[in-house]
Amino acid sequence: MISINNLTFEIGSRVLYEDANWHIKPGDKAGLIGANGAGKSTLLKLIVGDYTPTAGTISMAKDLKIGYLNQDLLSYHSEKSILHVAMEAFERQNQLHAEIETLLRKLETDYSDDILHKLSDKQTEFEALDGYNIEFRAHEILAGLGFSEEEQERPLATFSGGWRMRVMLARILLQAPDILLLDEPTNHLDLPSIKWLESYLQSFEGSIVIVSHDRYFLDRIINKTVESRKGKLTIYAGNYSFYLEEKALREEIQSNQYKNQQAKIKQEEKLIERFRAKASKAKMVQSRIKALDRMEKIDDVDDDNPVVNFSFKFSKPSGRHVVTLEHVSKSYPNLEILKDTGAIIEKGDKIALIGANGKGKSTLLRIVADADKAFEGTCTKGHNVSQTFFAQHQLEALHLENSILQELVAFAPKHTETELRSILGCFLFTGDDVFKKIKVLSGGEKSRVALAKALTADANFLVLDEPTNHLDMASVNILIQALQQYEGTFIVVSHDRYFLDHVANKIWFIEDKQIKEYPGTYEEYEEWNAKRPAKTEPKQEKKIVKEPKKEKADPSDDKNRVLQRKHKELSQLEAKIAETDGQVKQLEAALADEAIYGDAQKLQETTRAYNSAKASLDQLQEAWETLAEEIMELEG
Repeated sequence: MISINNLTFEIGSRVLYEDANWHIKPGDKAGLIGANGAGKSTLLKLIVGDYTPTAGTISMAKDLKIGYLNQDLLSYHSEKSILHVAMEAFERQNQLHAEIETLLRKLETDYSDDILHKLSDKQTEFEALDGYNIEFRAHEILAGLGFSEEEQERPLATFSGGWRMRVMLARILLQAPDILLLDEPTNHLDLPSIKWLESYLQSFEGSIVIVSHDRYFLDRIINKTVESRKGKLTIYAGNYSFYLEEKALREEIQSNQYKNQQAKIKQEEKLIERFRAKASKAKMVQSRIKALDRMEKIDDVDDDNPVVNFSFKFSKPSGRHVVTLEHVSKSYPNLEILKDTGAIIEKGDKIALIGANGKGKSTLLRIVADADKAFEGTCTKGHNVSQTFFAQHQLEALHLENSILQELVAFAPKHTETELRSILGCFLFTGDDVFKKIKVLSGGEKSRVALAKALTADANFLVLDEPTNHLDMASVNILIQALQQYEGTFIVVSHDRYFLDHVANKIWFIEDKQIKEYPGTYEEYEEWNAKRPAKTEPKQEKKIVKEPKKEKADPSDDKNRVLQRKHKELSQLEAKIAETDGQVKQLEAALADEAIYGDAQKLQETTRAYNSAKASLDQLQEAWETLAEEIMELEG
């Protein structure tokens, strides 16, 4: 499909790739990973032809259709509705539709066979291209990405950058390309939209290359991991979790080989030194020196996972109640976010505030942080609470003429320079990087400096709005370690589920304009939420509740006939349960088969089939219980 051979690419004096190779095959769903600056986005631009290789080749079929999502699409501007913009994906269908409309108008005055034949040909082609369903498909994908029917009629220009990116993603998905190149597709998506996109990409029949720092997202989609590191592309035949295990194994082997080689080199050097002065051994010594020079040296393993080695310092601990919200209401024109709600943040709480965009997460966070005063009710800080608020807009508060190190020294004088350089190293500022001026940094680099400042503040309460934006996986791991060590209290908004699952001990979400709390981890919340019938299957629940009433109200259907039919339905359900249970057991046995778990692709397919069968079994059993209860109620 796409063949990358001996690729070399240089920017100025910097070599991003050197003799790199990768063959993207049909059906590949690959995650392209690596540290910030490793050239991941650059490689996608090389594939689509935006950049030209310094050496080597990138070859592909001429008719290969590529769908490429990149952050540059944020600049796309249109006054047309987002539905219209999304439907621009159907170039040929739109052209045919316009031609058909023109022919129909001509047909009002010209009944010639030529017009009729042309119209027939155009309509046949339009139907063959599924032209009558393109608007429905556009509606469906836009709805999956979080757009209501009303919003789909609004002009693209009225949406913020993040929402515009969703429209561009919809347009790319509607093009049904042979291969999707997605550069950070989850950056501007909320959790429901991320889950929808996961489901869509899992069933996508073409090839996919994803650049992402969301490891849960990668794990659910990819069957191959490609690491961009030190100018090379290293391929692992599995998802991100497989990559971590396989890389650890490879590094263990490499480390042992390095140690063995170093021991051998030292032994040879001692032997050479011992006999160097003896003329009778000169030939032997020279031979061993040449052998050492010819030896292909094995590199030691680099540690790509730095650990946090600084301690958080705050002058005084807070009281038991950090923040108390009482009778809080918040509205915007034509939109009510919160209504007479309350909650308490207690000392030691690590709260993840989650939910779809537009449900009020950022609003609530700003109220908690005292950044929004225009609300009804009270938000009271507790005894000795000292707070730091991190949000993307605070990048503007950085002092442009300061160096990175000067910025932190001025902000956190209680930390030593060594400690500050250590935390900057964690956020990818090493060596002389710490002396760079703030004004020359990119947006992502400024974000990392602002986050480093927040973590060195003399604060026992942190309010963090999307702190993982612009961080690679290594930096996200550092932030996780930092927050796990933090002895204060924090509340965080993030769409990175791996991050949330490793830092939060409570989940907040907004439902029915009320602040709701789940007392557990994000993973536990997801399991609990999946079992909520009102959330997952409202239509089914509504049907079950109404059905008995309808039957009782029907004079032609007496109680015995209702019971007879329900017993029949129960028997049918039991047969389906037995059949599905058999499928689940077969798939469980398959997962234990070495031929399956030894093959990453087969394992992924079998796991997906198992999860689907298990979910079906759970639904059938729930339906059986509901029906059995109805029968008992009628029989009683």
